Amino acid sequence: MNRLETKEVSESFSKAAKNYESSAFLQKEVASRLLERLELMNIKPVHVLDAGCGTGFCSRALKKKYKKSNIIGVDIAPGMIEQAKLKNGLFNKIDYQCADINKLPFANNYFDLVFSNLTVQWVMEPKIAFLELNRVLKPGGILIFSSMGEDTLTELKQSWASVDKEIHVNHFFDMKQVGDQVFASNFENTVMDRDIITMTYKTMVGLMKDLKAIGANNLNSERSKGLMGKSKFNQLKAAYEKFRWQDGQLPATYDVIYGHAWKKMEDFSGGYHTYKVNL
Repeated sequence: MNRLETKEVSESFSKAAKNYESSAFLQKEVASRLLERLELMNIKPVHVLDAGCGTGFCSRALKKKYKKSNIIGVDIAPGMIEQAKLKNGLFNKIDYQCADINKLPFANNYFDLVFSNLTVQWVMEPKIAFLELNRVLKPGGILIFSSMGEDTLTELKQSWASVDKEIHVNHFFDMKQVGDQVFASNFENTVMDRDIITMTYKTMVGLMKDLKAIGANNLNSERSKGLMGKSKFNQLKAAYEKFRWQDGQLPATYDVIYGHAWKKMEDFSGGYHTYKVNL
């Protein structure tokens, strides 16, 4: 399986950080849908972690929702953290830190809520990230997250497949695989679902520019690192044209996975028992 290079993920998103929010239309839409799901949960968290906070869009929304809570945002990209700090409120400041969600600088059982929007798909081993997020959650705390699924950018994948056999588009896990990884990370009452969101473009170049603008270009370790020639680009463009709709728009499909799960409650023997939560 193709792997994502942590260093390159960090560098790519850092480069995109300054103008990220002006191009992150999909990311903001998914964030809004994920935040809406919190309305169904009767929780009053004291400590909240925004894991993969980017420029702080979700962190600010979480601070607005949970005004008395301590909000901490972490991101692996220094450039993202720099931009998040610049957007910090004068009186409602959020603590932003540069950190890898696989190795969080927090004590065990600290957070009541861990929120993560479109981040876990960028880690090399998602299960390791889920185990780490479980570690910093208090027993009975909740993890709520979104991730990209395997059908993301299927039109671009299929178009590239007709041009050559190299890796050009990021590979992500499907919903069942992600759910299994959450379940195997000491969570319970896991709920998973997905949306298919379609963005439209006038040209394939517009899609490529958007992906580059948000740092989401191909980051797989086995990708081709050479420059794309004019001939290959024209072949790709022609292949993508097959997907053009009758109204003249070119679709770009995003397979969005949503999940939430609760950290198991510890019993007095140090083990775990299951419990029910009414949402």
